[in-house]
Formats: sequence, structure tokens, C-alpha cells
Amino acid sequence: MNISIIDEVVEQLRAMPQHLQWQVLEFARTLVKVEVRGTPGQELLRFAGSSPPDDLQFMREVIEQDCEQVDVNEW
Repeated sequence: MNISIIDEVVEQLRAMPQHLQWQVLEFARTLVKVEVRGTPGQELLRFAGSSPPDDLQFMREVIEQDCEQVDVNEW
């Protein structure tokens, strides 16, 4: 079954109460106004491989140590 994204969104909207339909509409309007910022990935490819392997290993270790910790009292 090949259904377009627009058709799928419309199908989902039909199943929603009107107040949620309004929220989706406002969200869609907001997305249209969003300015895309940043650098395209294609332009960043020239930096691929420029970090020394030792630095990458160090970053990997720090991320694994610090990012896998959960502080249940943080919030």
C-alpha cells in the first residue's frame, strides 16, 4: 500500500477531535515559518578523518562514562 504523507496526515486528522486538529494546524503553520539554519552535511565532509584517533578514543570513553550515568535526584 503506497499512501502519501499528506493522505496519512489527513487520515490521522479525521480521527482527532477538533481541538487537536487546531493544534496540528498551528504546528504545521509554525513549521512552514521555520528558517533552516546550520551547515549542510555535505560541506562538513572535508573534516572527516581530521580528528586524531587518540582524541576520538578519549571522547568515546568520556561519553560512555558520563552519559550512561543516571542521577535520580537530578530533577
